[in-house]
Amino acid sequence: MDKDMESVMKKAEVLIEALPYIQKFNRKIIVVKYGGSAMSNEELQKNVIQDVTLLKLVGFKPIIVHGGGKAISKWVGKVGKEAKFVNGLRVTDDETMEIAEMVLGRINKQLVTMVEELGVKAVGISGKDSGLLRVRKKYSDGQDIGFVGEVDQVDPTVLFDLLEHDYLPIIAPVGLDDEFNTYNINADDAACAIAKAVHAEKLAFLTDIEGVYRDIHDPDTFISRMTCSEADQLIASGNIGGGMLPKLNNCVSAVREGVNRVHILDGRIPHCLLLEIFTNKGVGTVFMNDEDELANS
Repeated sequence: MDKDMESVMKKAEVLIEALPYIQKFNRKIIVVKYGGSAMSNEELQKNVIQDVTLLKLVGFKPIIVHGGGKAISKWVGKVGKEAKFVNGLRVTDDETMEIAEMVLGRINKQLVTMVEELGVKAVGISGKDSGLLRVRKKYSDGQDIGFVGEVDQVDPTVLFDLLEHDYLPIIAPVGLDDEFNTYNINADDAACAIAKAVHAEKLAFLTDIEGVYRDIHDPDTFISRMTCSEADQLIASGNIGGGMLPKLNNCVSAVREGVNRVHILDGRIPHCLLLEIFTNKGVGTVFMNDEDELANS
């Protein structure tokens, strides 16, 4: 067999490997939280949008929730303000909130355009639209950090309507409180709350790390599959720090509230979403219920 034919056969094998996953997840909702370096690199951005669009075209019902932290910090700096953080949360005064909403709106429409260029209908909204995300003020260790919101309620009606009419919803993490003040929301928290509310089959976090390690300094301790109980133990061990701790808590919370699988993926790996969902091995860390792990063992 010549090399060209071998290459073609390998492609066929890849498609056959994907087939059971395509059948299994047909018409199922997947929420993709898109942020980190994958947003600031044009090539990676294109890869992510291609992946999500392909998921849509093979029968998934994807929803994108995007961040924009780095871009917000850049624009805050451009107006002569200094970005301030308390425990990883952006201190958000009136002016910073205004900048954040403008930047997130711009990113939102850029992503809509990229999806539309690939021939799929997309609608960009924020959590303010149709009462999607209702928030309460968030405090950091008792400190007032301004217009930073914690998701209190999700009304997914608008998302179900968009999915029903074959649109791909793209959501900016901004919400309203009971007095209709605008709040910035951590994009991980927004994606987690939305995934629970729409009873998503999957929630995927695109991050700047390969997944979860028992010891971040030892690459041999990478964990590809993890139950909620194992995650609880890892959190209790004190070995998880920094930005991974809230991510882990979100993963466990989503699984316990009905999301079938939650994935932490390295958004810097080209086509990481497709590799995780459509191949037997996967490339990140997947979280599942304890019962599911027992059933698979």
